Amino acid sequence: MYASSTTGPTFHETLAAVPLDLFASLPRSDQRLKAEEYVAGLLAADGRKTLRNVAGQFGGQAARKQSVHHFISESSWEWEPVRRGLARHAHELLNPLAWVVRPTVVPKAGEHSVGVAEYYVPELGRSVTGQQSFGAWLASPAAGVPVNWQLVLPSDWVEDPSRRRRAHIPATSRALSPEENAGDVALRAARSLPGAVRPVVLDAPGLDPLRMGRRFGRSGVPLIQRVDGQIRLRVDPLALPGHGGLPLPAARLLTSLRRLWRPHLRPAAARRLSMAVPVVLPGAPDGGRGTGGQRLLVAEWPEGDLPAARLWLADCGVRPADVLRLTALAEVVDRDDALAAERVGLRDFAGRSFQGWHRHITLASVAHLACVRAAHETAAARRTATRPLLLRAG
Repeated sequence: MYASSTTGPTFHETLAAVPLDLFASLPRSDQRLKAEEYVAGLLAADGRKTLRNVAGQFGGQAARKQSVHHFISESSWEWEPVRRGLARHAHELLNPLAWVVRPTVVPKAGEHSVGVAEYYVPELGRSVTGQQSFGAWLASPAAGVPVNWQLVLPSDWVEDPSRRRRAHIPATSRALSPEENAGDVALRAARSLPGAVRPVVLDAPGLDPLRMGRRFGRSGVPLIQRVDGQIRLRVDPLALPGHGGLPLPAARLLTSLRRLWRPHLRPAAARRLSMAVPVVLPGAPDGGRGTGGQRLLVAEWPEGDLPAARLWLADCGVRPADVLRLTALAEVVDRDDALAAERVGLRDFAGRSFQGWHRHITLASVAHLACVRAAHETAAARRTATRPLLLRAG
């Protein structure tokens, strides 16, 4: 929901949209002031939002730059209370439909940044040296706001005492599988808001759907998980008689069930096709019944571009139309993640410590919320200003 530079909110309007009560948990007044200044620096700085660049917004004194570095990388304030407040404000602003959880790999040239390792990036089709994290975004059709984050720590980092010490990795941190990292950040985010449980749209192809399904099934949080076309599935023969033989790659199922293809119209989008079919995951005990092995395979793609199809596994019982409505939020987050990376520097932390990474990305998320909030308020004010006057007779 960022507006263009010619019609969107000014810097001061965006800065005024920062909810200052987010920093109430910081124990000292100077820390609360530095948090406000850091967010302002993220919004004001041109180019990459490094500690040096952010500190440069407040003068060039070496002492000031050192103060900013200490506040982010070595201070004692906790980021979790800020994230809980961020979730509350994002919920009030967006009226979100779901959480969108997605991984991000940030390339790094050296080996000193915490968590740096080789990670496979499906979009690139190759491995990249960098940091990987999982982010949980509250999302509506209008916008997405990142609320919670988990930095991936490979075993090379947590099992090396020297690396742990240099990066200030907490004693409780351990190496987790991709499924554990995604599940942790998603369920922690889901519990950060009271009231009705919102579904999780897991936009991370390659994660084991059986493992994810069991974990989410125990939690009671509905899961819609993106999968790649190579995952092998079997059509549920009870739902679709005449099918249900050997497991086939999902992409092959998609092409073999043309009679299930349906037109699907989405606002402001080209005509699309979609398909939904009940499937069973191979390897699930008892044929998948009652064990998380039964799912609904839902695919959507632009008409005439079947290779571009996105495939999702959803909990049984969810209507295909609802799945498509929720998975569209992944594209909203794709867009806003790219905008936030440029506007507030979500991927720009160049420090080396575990705490520094978490504090920077938390305050960058606050800055992103301010951008979305200011754009929302500017658009509302413009609609009010252009609303026709209603003339009352007599």
